[in-house]
Amino acid sequence: MADAAQRRELATVDETEALGRELAADLRAGDLVVLDGPLGAGKTALTRGIAAGLGVEGRVSSPTFIIARQHRAGPRPGSIPLVHVDAYRLGGDLDELDALDLDSDLQQAVVVVEWGLGVAEHLTDRHLRVRLYRAPETETRTATWEWIGR
Repeated sequence: MADAAQRRELATVDETEALGRELAADLRAGDLVVLDGPLGAGKTALTRGIAAGLGVEGRVSSPTFIIARQHRAGPRPGSIPLVHVDAYRLGGDLDELDALDLDSDLQQAVVVVEWGLGVAEHLTDRHLRVRLYRAPETETRTATWEWIGR
């Protein structure tokens, strides 16, 4: 059963990252976050916020050319590792996504998949779907999010 979708306007990148930190407060190892939205909508900024909220180590940037980046848990108690995937270059190829062996990562980390809609949902029975939209000729973004599955 899906939870009711939530929505927020995000005027700045800082607000996008802040939303990511808020979402991270409810995430646990084993959770999948599927991000959807056009180029420039804020998917990587949201992931930076999630990473900060989880307490991971290292800089978070788009994994476009390497497909997936693993970020270790930081030193603070309760930190959770993050696997950040960019499925754009996979072109919807489920075999390539399966080759990343994310199933095993899902046991120990939060997995965030940019461009994951229609590609990554099969990895778990339940996932957090976040859709980001940027209005033309403005920096204002709209985020909607909801848990999908049981």
